[in-house]
Amino acid sequence: MILVTGGTGLVGTHLLYELCKSGKKVRAIKRAESNLANVKKVFGYYDSSPDELYNQIEWVDADLLDIYSILDAMEGITEVYHCAAMVSFEPQHEEKMMQINSEGTANMVNASLEKNIQKFCHVSSIATVGRAEQGALTTEETFWKSSPENSKYSISKYAAEREVWRASEEGLNVVIVNPSLIIGAGNWTQSSSNMFTKAYKGISYYTDGINGFVDVRDVVSLMISLMEKNVFNQRFLINSDNISYKLFFDLIHTQFGKAKPTIKAGKFLSGFAWRMEKLRHLLTGSVPLITKETARSAHRISKFSNEKISKQFPDFKFISIEQSIEDTCKLFLNDLTQ
Repeated sequence: MILVTGGTGLVGTHLLYELCKSGKKVRAIKRAESNLANVKKVFGYYDSSPDELYNQIEWVDADLLDIYSILDAMEGITEVYHCAAMVSFEPQHEEKMMQINSEGTANMVNASLEKNIQKFCHVSSIATVGRAEQGALTTEETFWKSSPENSKYSISKYAAEREVWRASEEGLNVVIVNPSLIIGAGNWTQSSSNMFTKAYKGISYYTDGINGFVDVRDVVSLMISLMEKNVFNQRFLINSDNISYKLFFDLIHTQFGKAKPTIKAGKFLSGFAWRMEKLRHLLTGSVPLITKETARSAHRISKFSNEKISKQFPDFKFISIEQSIEDTCKLFLNDLTQ
């Protein structure tokens, strides 16, 4: 039986769908207060009988910070996909994020060792790999460097990876995937899916940054392939292509029939914006639309290689960024009419 954490998130929902579609026996961890409606919605994107597939999932309540609940959830499990993580760039969430991402992962691998789990796939992030110099491609071998410019999210995910590698040294068969910025449909208020909500409302500004992007369906497909092929004790960057944020949002705005961003936001304007948002947050308690970390990343030029994963699966073809955006925008528009 397969255990999935983070089953209500973007990667987790799509992973659950693919596993159920292939007839796998699946158990998924959730928090007691979790809303599962989004999982059913995602299943409905791709299947005409979503309830039939959804009902195959065995849901259990567990807390990543409570190892005893994790041990109970792992009873009878042979494979684990650890997709759960907290993503935030707000300072008030830093301590909680480190707990969930680092300590939670430590609990997951420790429980897996105790329960003799055969395979463990950890969903990390490109935020945990170093950045190549002068615009060169970042690879799995690019060395992580401690820096004030590292986000607290990247630090928490790097700490999580260290726990996974430590468990590997202790005998757990692990594989780590490091997806770039994931494109996909799901909860339109969370994670990268929220970018489509913002674009639909209209974005006037753009930056000159470049990043890697990948479709969530490709991420999930490659995760399953790595586990089924018993590829262990390695990490793989999962990236379709490297494009500018301007092109990314231009493509989304075109699909929505909205005007493309036309005002270039330089570092000075971005710096002013995040400071004003911080002030607004302090005065009103509202969630800042931009933080120091997100403003900094919007100007960073980062390019990622997919050579290693492409050599591992030479017949695999990534969904193009254009197709991924088109598909996601269609699902977004369909949801507006529901």
